[in-house]
Amino acid sequence: MDLETRLLQQMLSDANQLPEVLLLKPVTASTNDDVREIALKGVQQVLVTSVRQTQGRGQRQRQWVSPEGNIYLSTLLNTRTAIDGRLALEIALNILQMPSLQHLNLQVKWPNDLYSAAGKWGGILIEPLNAHQAVVGVGLNVLPLPKEGIDQAVTSLTELGLTRFDRIKLTAELYLAIQQAGEWFNHESCNLAARFNHYAAFKDEAVEIEHLQGISQGIFWGIRSDGAIEIRNENGIEHFFQGRLRRIGALGQ
Repeated sequence: MDLETRLLQQMLSDANQLPEVLLLKPVTASTNDDVREIALKGVQQVLVTSVRQTQGRGQRQRQWVSPEGNIYLSTLLNTRTAIDGRLALEIALNILQMPSLQHLNLQVKWPNDLYSAAGKWGGILIEPLNAHQAVVGVGLNVLPLPKEGIDQAVTSLTELGLTRFDRIKLTAELYLAIQQAGEWFNHESCNLAARFNHYAAFKDEAVEIEHLQGISQGIFWGIRSDGAIEIRNENGIEHFFQGRLRRIGALGQ
């Protein structure tokens, strides 16, 4: 067992959150796929991280650029509450509370982007295995990304002010944040709307949302307690549970 694995085991053990299976890989196709494969063997607690991914993905099977140096982590989350869109919001909010990130000015872009005024610095991918179990993948841009081939504004934690960091400590904090988010979700996501709207990117701004029925525009009013987004326009307030949100005039965000 290498030193980094031992250090991560110790940190999670000290927090009483050591999973049954913990793997730190130098490279993998997809950490989500790794966790799925292990979960299908009946393991209930899994954590897989990789220095680099060759087939990383985001929502709607979009490619997730995964160069060496950033954090790619997937885990298995078991919930008492049936999984719905609130889970991604809870995970994002709990990531913002990680001790290493407390001094940074960070946001969440509905429904699953870790965001800031300078652009996206991370993302969340939830792939349910059944109504109460999901593979949760998180990618964090710790170091600057090459801008070629990326169709949206992106940034990194170092560019946002994370000048000194311990990668294993960040990984431990991220795993614990996901587990804590599961507890919030199991307790009916109490005060979710107020907590999310405090950190919401584009709130009270003119936005458009690409959804299943087409594209709607209006003012981003915030989210409801059930996680749906509210857009105020000439039709009143419309709400959507799925979609891609952009600031008007800033395509690609």
